[in-house]
Amino acid sequence: MIRIRTLAALAIALPTLLYHAPPLQAQAPSAAELARWEAQAADVTILRDRWGIAHVYGQTDADAVFGMVYAQAEDDYPRVAANYRRSLGRTAVVDGERALWWDLRARLWADPDSLQAQYARSPAWLRDLMDAFADGLNYYLHTHPEVEREGISRYEPWMALSFTEGSIGGDIERVNLRTLEAFYGDEPAPEATEAHGAPALLEPVLHPDLEPRGSNGISIAPANTLNGNALLLINPHTSFYFRSELQMVSQEGLNAYGAVTWGQFFIYQGFNETAGWMHTSSGVDNIDWFLETPVRRGQRWFYRYGAEERPASERTLTIPYRTDTGMAERTFTVYDTHRGPVVGREGQLWLSVSLMWQPIEALTQSYARTKAADLDAYLEIMELYTNSSNNTLYADAAGNIAYLHSNYIPRRDPRFDWTEPVDGSDPATAYDGVLALEETPNAINPSVGWAYNTNNFPWSAAGPDSPRRQDFPAYVETNQTENARGHHALMLLPGKDDFTLEGLIEVAYDSYLPYFEQTLPALIEAYDALPASSPRRAALAAPIEVLRAWDYRWGGSSVATSLATFWGSERNASAQPLDALEAAMARLEADFGTWETPWGEINRFQRISPEIGPNFDDAAHSIPVPFTSARWGSLASFGARAYPNTKRWYGTSGNSFVAVVEFGERVRARAVSAGGESGDPASPHFNDQAAHYAMGFLRDVYFYRADVEANLERAYRPGR
Repeated sequence: MIRIRTLAALAIALPTLLYHAPPLQAQAPSAAELARWEAQAADVTILRDRWGIAHVYGQTDADAVFGMVYAQAEDDYPRVAANYRRSLGRTAVVDGERALWWDLRARLWADPDSLQAQYARSPAWLRDLMDAFADGLNYYLHTHPEVEREGISRYEPWMALSFTEGSIGGDIERVNLRTLEAFYGDEPAPEATEAHGAPALLEPVLHPDLEPRGSNGISIAPANTLNGNALLLINPHTSFYFRSELQMVSQEGLNAYGAVTWGQFFIYQGFNETAGWMHTSSGVDNIDWFLETPVRRGQRWFYRYGAEERPASERTLTIPYRTDTGMAERTFTVYDTHRGPVVGREGQLWLSVSLMWQPIEALTQSYARTKAADLDAYLEIMELYTNSSNNTLYADAAGNIAYLHSNYIPRRDPRFDWTEPVDGSDPATAYDGVLALEETPNAINPSVGWAYNTNNFPWSAAGPDSPRRQDFPAYVETNQTENARGHHALMLLPGKDDFTLEGLIEVAYDSYLPYFEQTLPALIEAYDALPASSPRRAALAAPIEVLRAWDYRWGGSSVATSLATFWGSERNASAQPLDALEAAMARLEADFGTWETPWGEINRFQRISPEIGPNFDDAAHSIPVPFTSARWGSLASFGARAYPNTKRWYGTSGNSFVAVVEFGERVRARAVSAGGESGDPASPHFNDQAAHYAMGFLRDVYFYRADVEANLERAYRPGR
């Protein structure tokens, strides 16, 4: 059932309409609210270091949360707002009707009524943090009336429960929007028509030859280091400017530094004084699809479960969206089974989906781990079992290291193929809780003294000390083969016992590209097999010799890197390696005048716009980047391509925040963020790290307050 009407009558800023229909003007805070905000701001100090990075100090954890979300809003409020529009199902109020299905998908889980109820039953300490989160953002909006509200005029504490996991894509994004629209579109008929083949249940993933998503993490035990201290590499591969870099400190034991996904109030990837954590996207299979048999009884829908007919719950969701003439809304009746929302159909059957949606526990785990002082404390927090889509690399000052696999994995009957929809009417498909930590493929304090993950499987996470595939159900991991970065890491980590902080940086930026060592010999062999009379022998002789002499290492001045990269990009389009080389040369000559173009002339870093979408210009200043795509096995990832208005390739993803950490008597770290800390082109910190980023030069992290004050740019309180 769908209802569409205009919202002109709903433009009055009533509290009950703050979510469903944003007021045309922001509400002025009450005197009591303003007094509360100003009192809390007085307990917060923000120190900006020479790179513009915020170090936030508060009396309580709630003070630190208030200050850090305020600082994030100062740095890039549009990204904060965009993340909450996305998680709350409010993108259409800015982007229009085209975003309607994205919003409906979000609202199937993150519905305001449900989130408000969960806020009410959250523990008091967590409510305090959520209150501080909302107050900090609202105080920023109050003190910056010139700022566009970006579709959210006021933040409420419960909104934090919509966005509890800081990775680049939430689990609900696996639900295909086209499938959702086919089920809930205009006048949907839940009984459906005959299906023409199985629907695409999952969002289309990137083609395997396009830039991989994911990250690198490496932990090194003290026995393998020169100084006898554990080391950690934090190397998320995300879209650029996806996270803020900051520190939050309180007198209640909080002292965490690292990368914060815009708008969240916890350090997602980072470290405290004695422990550090890095998340990598997991290949776990923990989202399941169920084929439900619907039955109509009068005005109600039921679905079969064993001998039962269970009633499908029905909810009404109203989604506002922008039009050329003002706001409108669309109302949907949606259905749920005991497993989760109905999101599509296959033939006469409905499709429901089960995924991890426990906002209170997930937010608790995300925040609490930032205060974990050692491995025992970290593992205790993991027993909340809500870190669903990520693996973890861990290291601490006591010398512990670990690879920890995704820790939300439902215990399922292994007779079923859980990568495909299963029969929801069969009670044997019911979950039996979740796998305990000891039932998942972890590597804790491996004797080899190192652990890593490059979004590959866990079966090589610690070399010979890795968990064994045969000891676990198939659904704990979907990746079947080692990826190119995994091969690369396994060349660098074994047999080395003199790692240093600087040495780990060298590993992170090692220039070897294993993909080409594996594939280029076939090209050379095909060339050598050409008959002497072939015209190709002369035409391809020079590029072949360049590639024959290449050491498979990227470099800004390397012509071979350019040739190989373009050849690799063409390789799948052509069954013949020589055809792919000719196509690569033609592209290089057409776009750059010669195939002998150094890689740094092609591969560039450019930040000229604050817009969230890419914006590049060959005529504007840019910086050469020597490292390249993760698809070739580069640990230092730079996902770049040409755009309709460019010939040069510009990066938009890959290395975004990179840090290395050493846990000794004092924690020591170095880091770099793509571009800079601020999203404002007028700020000196919009692009002040760009040259460091392109060179792989990591600056010192100022963790201790004395070091921050010795490199201080500005000290202030929120609102001042």
